[in-house]
Amino acid sequence: MSLKEQIEEEIKTAMRAREKFRLATLRMISAQIKQFEVDKRQDPTDEDVLNLLVKAAKQRRESIEAAEKFGRLEMAENEKSELKIIGEFLPKQLSEEELVVLIEKAIADAAATTKKDMGKVMGLLAPQVKGKSDGKLVARLVGDRL
Repeated sequence: MSLKEQIEEEIKTAMRAREKFRLATLRMISAQIKQFEVDKRQDPTDEDVLNLLVKAAKQRRESIEAAEKFGRLEMAENEKSELKIIGEFLPKQLSEEELVVLIEKAIADAAATTKKDMGKVMGLLAPQVKGKSDGKLVARLVGDRL
């Protein structure tokens, strides 16, 4: 079953269970998928749907950060709940220890020694951690290692 089909099934399940918040979040994801289909005039692959989910998760993280900064705790909780639902469809997130192992290997492969080499390291890491980790965390860990 494709990722798109899983989301559609979860929408039906949420409708039957009358889970309004979950249903609204899933419909928002579905709308983004449909918008992709209209824009690209093709059915999205699982990778395309994953990219949309990663983008949505990143937006939620940024919104949570901004809401907490300005004391909008109710909004932050709302965004956290949406992020949790989106996270159900993302691959298992890498732990910090697993990330460090991948980063050390990428640094060795790129023969990186200074922060100027960060682009090379991130280029090697990006496909390995896509959807599995927050980009800001990866960049921070790479910066700490260089």
